[in-house]
Amino acid sequence: MKTLHGNDMTATDATEAVGATLRIAPGFVAIAVDEESGIQTTIEAHYEPDRGRYVITKLTNEAVAAEFLEDRLKYVATQAILQVAIPRCIALLLDDSPEARPTTVADLTSSEGRIIPVWMAQAVIKRGVKDERWEVIEILYGTAALAGLAPLKLIAQELEIPERTAAYWVQEARTAGWLAGLTSNLGRPSSDRPDAATPPSS
Repeated sequence: MKTLHGNDMTATDATEAVGATLRIAPGFVAIAVDEESGIQTTIEAHYEPDRGRYVITKLTNEAVAAEFLEDRLKYVATQAILQVAIPRCIALLLDDSPEARPTTVADLTSSEGRIIPVWMAQAVIKRGVKDERWEVIEILYGTAALAGLAPLKLIAQELEIPERTAAYWVQEARTAGWLAGLTSNLGRPSSDRPDAATPPSS
């Protein structure tokens, strides 16, 4: 992962504010090599506030092996590359102490296929937890929305809750002042009526 200037991406490169607590890099360059096909893919993407997500502005495929699968040059799994890259472009402060340093979402967990660690997911689903829950909702919602994925599906998977509960918590987080500037049409309730996202039954 590189910045638009060619440097290694770090949490301090996330300079643009989104949501209540998140900062994101204005853009990035991601390079992925598929060893099986012998194809290297380079993506350049920029954050577009009007769209609320990163938009790919440059895409390059090239053979990096003597024997490569020529047909693979035509087909690239850009979504998979974005899913891996974007958590490295989102930074947050985990506490309010003067010594606190930003960390990327990618640094939160080393578990393959997860965004947040299991202990964090288990903590925020407990009854009575509010601000901590909304912060995690913002991390997950922002990660999905910026990649053009369905936020409710990701939240439900990470927290192991029904999508109906995820929709309600997203609504509650917005009401509490979180998720500012983060929007997605993917995975929304089918109606904008107030009862479209209802409280989960106890």
